[in-house]
Amino acid sequence: MNTSDFRTVEVSDPRFESENLRCVTVKSRALGHRADLTVFVPKQCHGLKEAPLVILLHGVYGSHWAWALKGGAHRTAARLIEQKEIPPMLLAMPSDGLWGDGSGYLPHGEADFERWIVEEVPVAARAASPALGGNSPLFISGLSMGGFGALRLAGKHPEKFAGAGGHSSMTHFDQFPMFVEEPLEHYACKPEDRSVLEVLLRNRLRLPPLRFDCGSEDQLIQYNRELSRELTKAGVRHIYEEFPGAHSWPYWELHLSDMLRFFGGCLKQ
Repeated sequence: MNTSDFRTVEVSDPRFESENLRCVTVKSRALGHRADLTVFVPKQCHGLKEAPLVILLHGVYGSHWAWALKGGAHRTAARLIEQKEIPPMLLAMPSDGLWGDGSGYLPHGEADFERWIVEEVPVAARAASPALGGNSPLFISGLSMGGFGALRLAGKHPEKFAGAGGHSSMTHFDQFPMFVEEPLEHYACKPEDRSVLEVLLRNRLRLPPLRFDCGSEDQLIQYNRELSRELTKAGVRHIYEEFPGAHSWPYWELHLSDMLRFFGGCLKQ
């Protein structure tokens, strides 16, 4: 797939961009409508051809701008690159497709929000920068619903990703009513897509490196602890960390740096 496979591609004009953030809108075949992503293109990536790309998935109620304009993700990445704590890498921050309170990054009856992320977002990001190519290492992470999406998609499509993670992740589809108003049956979620643990275990021998964390005051802390315990029992290597904090942007802003360092380390393996 390449950018010409989208019927339309719109990219923001560099004259009006700020802090190396670029906006892209494409006509998504997976969704059947237009979809947006914000891409951070650090200056150190100029001239590269196969730079790493990190996909960051937002949580419920959010959109493509949330990681940058609520969590300062681009500033965190820029600081770590400048300090040479991570190699130059781009961030792709897509919308989830804007279904209800949150699509869950799941295949629905009318739109495939999973295919949008796994197949189309990496290609759409290439419209933002020639530093990305077909062999660019691809990482994925997210917060809350985005953590559910990132970990599940890495388990379902392990060959796509060089590393995956999540912050304050929902770990099972049954946790969605804690955050969304849409009835669960409206998602048409297939049984095999409901549990992050089950998806990861199905491909346990082919998983990319995994890391996830959660705040000690987060309402999802017990679910994250359980996921780590069960992965350990099954012999699945992973990193799980807990830090002070709640289910909130100050926590995610602070600990994105841990995830980006983890992904940088994956490139050295």
